[in-house]
Amino acid sequence: QVHLVESGGGSVQAGGSLRLSCAQSGPPASSVFMGWFRQAPGKEREEVARINRSAGNTYYADSVKGRFTITRDNAVNTVTLEMHNLKPDDTAMYYCVGSPRPWWLPGYSPEPSYWGQGTQVTVSS
Repeated sequence: QVHLVESGGGSVQAGGSLRLSCAQSGPPASSVFMGWFRQAPGKEREEVARINRSAGNTYYADSVKGRFTITRDNAVNTVTLEMHNLKPDDTAMYYCVGSPRPWWLPGYSPEPSYWGQGTQVTVSS
């Protein structure tokens, strides 16, 4: 069982920055694929970023590419999402996710196995 706890959400003006952190407990961090999803009211859930177990590969949604950076530190079981040049469209609940298997690959579960409780990000214009 993987337990995920997010922190760092808040309210900023457009152009500002926020840093989200996710503390993971359970199995060794190096055995878990990690990522971030977000969902805004009335919109579909969107996978924002993900990082593989060794932090060697990352993925970003086109909507955040160049503005967001996902990193992980397996020594302290933490995944971080640095968000810069925030836009009102980035307003959403952000969820840290984890899974022992790569959910984005064919043949695996289409969704991560574990989800945090979410942290709200609000960007005002």
